[in-house]
Amino acid sequence: MPTTVHAYAAPSASEPLAPTTIERRDVGPREVLIEIKYAGICHSDIHTARGEWGQVTYPIVVGHEIAGIVAEVGSEVDKHAPGDRVGVGCLVDSCRECESCQQGLEQYCLNGNIGTYGGVGRDGLPTAGGYSTHIVVDQDFVLRIPEGVELDVAAPLLCAGITLYSPLNHWNAGPGKKVAVIGLGGLGHMGVKIAHAMGAEVTVLSQSLKKQEDGLRLGADAYYATSDPDTFEVLKGSFDLIVNTVSANLDLDAYMGLLKVDGTLVEVGAPEHPMSVKAFSLLPGRRSLAGSSIGGIPETQEMLDFCAEHGLGAEIEVIPADKINEAWDRVVGSDVRYRFVIDTATLG
Repeated sequence: MPTTVHAYAAPSASEPLAPTTIERRDVGPREVLIEIKYAGICHSDIHTARGEWGQVTYPIVVGHEIAGIVAEVGSEVDKHAPGDRVGVGCLVDSCRECESCQQGLEQYCLNGNIGTYGGVGRDGLPTAGGYSTHIVVDQDFVLRIPEGVELDVAAPLLCAGITLYSPLNHWNAGPGKKVAVIGLGGLGHMGVKIAHAMGAEVTVLSQSLKKQEDGLRLGADAYYATSDPDTFEVLKGSFDLIVNTVSANLDLDAYMGLLKVDGTLVEVGAPEHPMSVKAFSLLPGRRSLAGSSIGGIPETQEMLDFCAEHGLGAEIEVIPADKINEAWDRVVGSDVRYRFVIDTATLG
């Protein structure tokens, strides 16, 4: 019989989240029941629940930064055992057959992957995310959280961490490379930590200098305010790689000018309006404008192991469930340093 668990759900695009109960399916032969201990709050949760990224079926339980303990496993599970420390990120399934999935790039599944929330599972039912006490997930989409990372700081790694690790890894951030991170928020602060641990020279590009002390503490070698026009002159042609974490529409032509020859600017933020860039911002330096989305399951496990090896975790503020709506307002107002994490024991 399905299990009833406590959760917080958005009843509609305009109403605050409220406590509720949801049904979790029985554990299948290759599935894992996870007792969720912590769930990170991602801005994507807010965009989705408020209908800003497309049509939503309500009520919806969001949350794709999940850290917890295995409570039960199916009869054919061989990757996890009760008591294991595990996590679930943005995906709970994919076709597993296409070229992308065969390469461990489930985030780019050619037949469409299944999101942790807001998707439709193989059982035909809507997926519900981590703002809940338990979740049932196929073992192949459950990640092992190494002992070197506490569960609360690990939760945001399942989205924020992998979203930055993947482009830094793909574009070979490391010794001898100059990397800039645009924005020091939930995503950007992990980009600084990870790029620094990879051995790159790291610069933060932020609208103002108000977080400069934090940026340098987290591993940045330099910090510049983009509101100062001199910044774009001083840093012209400086970077091998720029990762843009902000969701605002920026003057991409200005930022492209900060790249070296063969440099790349990677978008991981999702601006509301279409982006534009002039051809002559690309042609003179053989520069590239690219995009990157989370990571596949193998790379996400690699990221967690990397963070454990280097002692990395998210900068967090743990909150009880009754503070979720307040936390959402603070996220929208950029009033968080740098990730809210829900203590799911307070859900009910």
